[in-house]
Amino acid sequence: MLAANYTTVRTNFKDYCDKAVDNDEAVIVTRRNGRNVVMISLEQYNRMVTKLKNAEYLQMIDRSLEQLRDGKGQIHELIEDD
Repeated sequence: MLAANYTTVRTNFKDYCDKAVDNDEAVIVTRRNGRNVVMISLEQYNRMVTKLKNAEYLQMIDRSLEQLRDGKGQIHELIEDD
């Protein structure tokens, strides 16, 4: 993970973009007001989003299993498709 101030990143924007993409490096852009940002590649962002969605899906399954154990499940007839 790299950290650089806003002015340095602005002056060398292409270089920092290349580091984020080519080296799979996260770049922390520090700003005077303390509202920093992180620059990452689209590939890294997509991996993070996928992991987050998978975690949410697993939590949903865990909640469903807990409801079944608590006797809150429902039995339905199977509908045959002809």
